[in-house]
Amino acid sequence: MRGLSLCAALLLAACATASAQTTPLPMALCAGWQGERVCELLQEDTQIRILRCTFPPGVGHERHYHPPHFGYVLTGESVMHITTEAGVTERPVRAGGSFSNDAEIVHEALNIGAETTTYLIVEKKYADRRPSEAVAPGLWAD
Repeated sequence: MRGLSLCAALLLAACATASAQTTPLPMALCAGWQGERVCELLQEDTQIRILRCTFPPGVGHERHYHPPHFGYVLTGESVMHITTEAGVTERPVRAGGSFSNDAEIVHEALNIGAETTTYLIVEKKYADRRPSEAVAPGLWAD
């Protein structure tokens, strides 16, 4: 039993250390592009947050995180240049397309296409595992 307690203590310490080393990042709502917001809050409660994010050509979304979420392309047909820790990809997007992620996503995005694209993002706040000290303020609303 003593070995199990020591193992549990070491595991908890490792988790605490990993959480403390999480790089502070703004959530999608508070990340912007060159000091300007690209997302607006449409609805929020204790469970979900709904955003509308608009990216004209040449506009992106600086490095930020999303808790698990669903996204839907409302308007436009373009190409998004996406940068994650895994690398860079270019993803064609068009109105009517959707995507979802069941884990936290950290990325940057840039619209490299010719049309403005608008997204509806539904974030699962209840599944956000990022500790509060790892959430950077970004462009908080006044």
